[in-house]
This record gives sequence, C-alpha cells and structure tokens, in this order.
Amino acid sequence: MGMTMTQKILAQHAGLESVRAGQLIEAKLDLCLGNDITTPVAINEFEKAGFTDVFDKHRIAIVLDHFTPNKDIKSATQCKQCRTFARRFDIDRFFDTGTVGVEHALLPEQGIVAPGEAIIGADSHTCTYGALGAFSTGVGSTDLGAAMAVGKTWFKVPAAIKVVLKGKKKPYVSGKDVILTLIGMIGVDGARYESLEFTGPGVAEMTIYDRLTICNMAIEAGAKNGIFPVDDITRAYVSGRVDRPWTAFEADPDAEYERTVEIDLDQVDCTVAYPHLPENTHPAREGKDIAIDQIVIGSCTNGQLPDMAAAAAVLKGRHLAPGVRGIVIPATMQVYRACMREGYTDIFLDAGCIVSPPTCGPCLGGHMGCMAAGERCVSTTNRNFVGRMGHTESEVYLASPAVAAASGIAGHIAHPEEV
Repeated sequence: MGMTMTQKILAQHAGLESVRAGQLIEAKLDLCLGNDITTPVAINEFEKAGFTDVFDKHRIAIVLDHFTPNKDIKSATQCKQCRTFARRFDIDRFFDTGTVGVEHALLPEQGIVAPGEAIIGADSHTCTYGALGAFSTGVGSTDLGAAMAVGKTWFKVPAAIKVVLKGKKKPYVSGKDVILTLIGMIGVDGARYESLEFTGPGVAEMTIYDRLTICNMAIEAGAKNGIFPVDDITRAYVSGRVDRPWTAFEADPDAEYERTVEIDLDQVDCTVAYPHLPENTHPAREGKDIAIDQIVIGSCTNGQLPDMAAAAAVLKGRHLAPGVRGIVIPATMQVYRACMREGYTDIFLDAGCIVSPPTCGPCLGGHMGCMAAGERCVSTTNRNFVGRMGHTESEVYLASPAVAAASGIAGHIAHPEEV
C-alpha cells in the first residue's frame, strides 16, 4: 500500500522506507517553534531535565507575539525569560518587539519553513505550514523543551482524509470560507488525529494565503495536520524566500485514506461560524438579526496582506456603524509597512478602525480588544470557544476579512454584497 504526503515526509525524517497509520516513530526535526506563552514552560522543562545545550541554534525559532508589546508584569517576565534563553544559546531566529510578527504568518514570510520539512511548535496552529507542503503540527511545551535539546521527537503516524476541491470560487469567497465549510461538514472532531490532505482541480483556485488559512484551521477539525500539494503557486511563494534545498513530496496513487470529502467551490458562499464552536456554520447572508459590537481583522489565520486588501476594499469610503469598534492587526511588520504603502491604513482609520502593531492580542482574549459580558465580535481569528476573547458571556463569530468588514459597516453580520 502506498503512502500519503504526510506519511512520506515522516518516513523520510524517521529514516524509514515506509510508515503506516498508527505506527510509532521517532523523527528528526527541521524546526522547533515556541512563543512567549509556551517557550517559558519549555525552558523550565529543558532546565529541569539537565540539558546544557540546544541541538541547533539555527533550527529553533522563538516568536514573542501573544502578549507583546507586553501587557503586564507577568507577560514581561515571560518575555524576559525567552530573551535570556535566546541570548544564552545565540538563537538567531528570535523575534521580539520591533521585528516580531504573528508567528504562523512570520515564519513562512521569512523563509523559515519550506516544503517537505518536519516542524513542531508549542502552539496548536503550527499546522499552518502544511500550506507549503510541509508536515507541521502543534505539541506541548514539554515536548518542545526536549526537542530543543535533541532535535527529534516521536509521532504516531496519522491516517488521512482526502479533501477533494473542485469548481471555481465565487466573488468574496476565500480560504476562510472553504475551511469553515469543511469544518461545518465534518465537525470539530471529524478529523481527530488525522491528516487533512487537500487535492483536486480546485487546489489551483487557492492562493498561497488561502492555503495558509485552511491549514491553520485544520486543528479546528481535530486534525493532526493539514497539507497541500507542492505546485507552481507554492514554488512561486518560496522562491526568493527559502535559501536552502527542499523536497516536494507527492502522495502515491494507491495511498490509503480513511475517507474522501468533496467540496464544490461553486457552492461555497461567505460563511460565518457562530458561537461557540467553529463547526456551527451559517451563511453570512443569514446574519441580519445579529447585532455586533466589534470586529477584529488580523491573526495568524487572516492577517496577511491579501486579507488587509480584502477588508480595505469593503471599507473604502465607508464608516463603521455607530457603536461598532474596529480593530485591524497586520500580522507582520512587512504587512504593516505594505498597508501604509498601499493606502490601506488610511482606509482603516477613515472608516473608524484602529490599527495595531503585530500581535495575537485579542484572538485569545489577551489584550487589544477583550470583550465584556453580552458583547459580540465578528473576528477573522480561528476559535470562538466560550470566553475566548474575554468574558464568558461574550460571543465570537468567525468570518473572513471581507465579511468582518461588511459586518462592521452594517452593524450586524453581513455579506459583502449587502453593504
């Protein structure tokens, strides 16, 4: 029996000719990632285990993105611990205030992840890098602490679900709508510890940023990872960014899948996930009765330049509805600068929004947009669990940048064609 893309990558990194679903393996890693929340715990475990050196200072990335600029003494203390560790071991992929971006947007942008690589991160949305044809997945901080010392970790090889994309995208439909549609179809546990492998003619409809968004939210279906084939779109993105050899893996024709799910892009419209699960999906056109207090446009899911462009196109010449707060967060410093060059920042400000430097901030109820009891937010982030963005009696509605912008103008959930 043949292997899936994910299985081939894991076999290569484990030094094995082949692997099968359910097999326990030990695999070498190309990158270990931590952020300002998870790295301090990993450092504590690293030191508790008696490790005195890292396996490779070039293959560790620490990104201080969640509570930065530091919101309080505790977050400042955590970041100081990360800085001390990075200086001690001369870790060169260390990103602090001024250079930082939201980690899962920053690493692809900087060429730190590449096709065919095996990557772990102490953050569940590390699965983002499957957009480039890599195997990437989230782990606990204890696993990260050990991996920073030895450069490898163990995996149970996942089974796979084949997601066949076909058809053409409608206007305003993005990768966010596609992944919300998929999660609505299979549920938040529909791919539990499985690989979501995207294929079919509709893959060509997905920009690299659509793919990053889709793989980012694979975890919201319970998946171990999401992954796209390496094609000309992938190659164009990594060209000039990745400065080392990389390998494109392809699934075997006889690869075994647990099941196949088909998505006809012609049938996908702008989609919103209502509280309190990403699987609770509804058409954006059905949201007229849901008044909102806030919109957030940004995050590792939708903070890229095309996301900013989509929001700006809807907001241009318009203003947020009375009583609606708008928060826009470009995901990296490059995106931040590009927004200024392209005039998007002025559009956001003229519409009544604020523009923040790169941070995860409101996505996890950290800062820059926490909500009070009874408030509702349309957000381009990836989770809408109880209390995710503040008070347990607040509500988060997940949507694309275009839908978030349209909702901000309308004062209720809205399709971009309705404003």
